Amino acid sequence: MGTAEPDLYRDTWVRYLGYANEVGESFRPLVPVPVVWASYGVATAYVTADAIDKGRKAATVSVTPSLPTPQLLPLPTDPSLSPQAHAQDPAQATRVGVAVVDTFVWQSLASVAIPGFTINRVCAASLALLGALTRWPLPVRRWTTTALGLATIPLIITPIDRTVDLLMDSSLRKLYGAPGEPPAPH
Repeated sequence: MGTAEPDLYRDTWVRYLGYANEVGESFRPLVPVPVVWASYGVATAYVTADAIDKGRKAATVSVTPSLPTPQLLPLPTDPSLSPQAHAQDPAQATRVGVAVVDTFVWQSLASVAIPGFTINRVCAASLALLGALTRWPLPVRRWTTTALGLATIPLIITPIDRTVDLLMDSSLRKLYGAPGEPPAPH
């Protein structure tokens, strides 16, 4: 039995780049804002690279046509002049588009937008509460807020992933069926 090749963006250390913005949000009380925005840049680059990778993989999927393509014109002697030489398979284009859009939207929501907002709010609330409820010095409150933000990251991953799956399954994915599959012909 052969094993499937590991997915670089989901099965290796590269996956952790998708969490860069959550780490950035956790450190917001301690670092300049441009550092936080840079962490969003890293996470967005990860999301974009994963979407491109899934599009490339979808482009290499070979689908055997169920019916032979009728030949309407005689084949020219020069292959570069053949209509088939520059024709694009619409099913392949659809597969690639669906793979890229599905991956990009899912990753944008599940890896960047929702977790970033969640960690931002957890940190803002904890910093405010620590200021109101303790007499700790500001640096201690900031480091405690950062620690709470970092500790929250593993707790929110699975619930957010499942929520985004549910959201996409009940909305965008209904347009094209299962993830990565083009819409069924009507």
